Amino acid sequence: MAAHLCAVDVGTGSARAGIFDPAGKLLGRAEHAIAMNRSTSGQCEHDSEQIWSAVCAAVRGARAAAGVDARDVAGISFDATCSTVFRGRRGEQVGVSAGGGDRWDTIVWLDHRALAEADECTATGHAVLGYAGGVMSPEMATPKLMWVKRHLPQSWARTGQLFDLADFLCHKASGSLARSQCTLTAKWTYLAHEREAWRHDFFAAVGLADIFDRAALPERASPVGTDLGPLTPAAAEALGLTTACRVGAGMIDAFAGAVGVIGGLPGIERHLALIAGTSSCVMAMSPEPRAFAGVWGPYFGAALPALWLSEGGQSATGALLDHIVRWHGAGGEPDAALHRKITERIMQLRAGEGLDLAGRLHVLPDFHGNRSPLADPHALGVISGLTLDSSFDSLCRLYWRTAVAIALGLRHVLDALNANGYGIDTLHVTGGHTRNPLLMELYADATGCTVVEPVGGDAVLLGTAMAAAAAAGLYPNLTEACAAMRQEGRARRPNPQAWPRFDRDYRVFLEMHRQRRALDDIV
Repeated sequence: MAAHLCAVDVGTGSARAGIFDPAGKLLGRAEHAIAMNRSTSGQCEHDSEQIWSAVCAAVRGARAAAGVDARDVAGISFDATCSTVFRGRRGEQVGVSAGGGDRWDTIVWLDHRALAEADECTATGHAVLGYAGGVMSPEMATPKLMWVKRHLPQSWARTGQLFDLADFLCHKASGSLARSQCTLTAKWTYLAHEREAWRHDFFAAVGLADIFDRAALPERASPVGTDLGPLTPAAAEALGLTTACRVGAGMIDAFAGAVGVIGGLPGIERHLALIAGTSSCVMAMSPEPRAFAGVWGPYFGAALPALWLSEGGQSATGALLDHIVRWHGAGGEPDAALHRKITERIMQLRAGEGLDLAGRLHVLPDFHGNRSPLADPHALGVISGLTLDSSFDSLCRLYWRTAVAIALGLRHVLDALNANGYGIDTLHVTGGHTRNPLLMELYADATGCTVVEPVGGDAVLLGTAMAAAAAAGLYPNLTEACAAMRQEGRARRPNPQAWPRFDRDYRVFLEMHRQRRALDDIV
């Protein structure tokens, strides 16, 4: 019997695919770049057809790397960024780039063109906001749809199908117009816990009364791992698989990471998933809803059945370190080699100066707004303590203190979660930050938590493979798939001698937030 699984993860810059065995072991992996169109105004779009082509290439490459026959792949599922795909009634691409052309049909998750529309959503005070942290983010679907309807009315008039990117990939694979409970609950104001899950009055209040004529949205969403049917013949051929392979309802990428690292754990309220790359998402789960300002959710069943999920995050973390490297006169293009060179020099400087390295240099890391716990997309970054030094060592000092600020921002989110009923003492980290030794050290020492790094491969792909396993019937449900496929991690405990230094930094961090607000309030 076919018993292998294919997982696809589409990030901001690439599509990744992995082949797993039923125990959760990664057998082969491949990656293919995806294109992004960036305008001078900061708007960003993808080409969904190019993404599909990249997905197909990655799946073929992963299967070849694993040495697994196509007939042995029983299930496939997809995770992706919360980017928004626009299609016509016949499935044709509908462009959403102000520059024109239908190729660029997908608004990238990080595109903040809809800031004003997000503020309008928040101003309604509608009950759906109680399940979005009280504030609408421009990274969610509704404000993006409002923006397109207002600024690109011809594109809106042609729109007949709307998808979160993970749902679009499931549609390309299976032909199904089903949508995941993860995507709709987290980004489309769908209230999965209520009998009437869609609030039509909210959409009417923000000028989207016609959304159900434009989006082909279902009345009810499909829980993660639901069997959406087999691969279509065209998809099977493109992916290099067979029509016996079942397609599982997928997830937003950060949610897949949460399933991959904390799915199946007992005492789940003590554990937090940190999915950290370009940005950082933090995911905490509990059996009952915990609603409070500044943290998205609570979302019912958005990752695991019968659990509520609270989502916090930092809009720019890896991207912020890249920015610092580009911005500084001694920096350059922030590739892996330059990051490594900077990190090695920081270690040398710390050998002499210890944790007091650049101790008067302080950073507020909100260069792309504050997602949590302030929920302020208008927030700005701050650097205090600069001198005229423009040497490479000054770059290293600024890089170090920016990394400290990122870790303090995580502590800020953790404090909000723990003040509202959680008891988090363990962080499970996956994503690109696991390759940055400074951040991994700081996440333990600046928060006081034990940090667990997965050692069995890519945890985001693993979470998606778990969904594929449930759809393929290898396990009775997603919960049992998580328990059977979960991989062990490597634990790092905090250094108690570092706590006084970082606790002082945290007090400065909070004071800088207060002072920034005071400056903004001066008329």
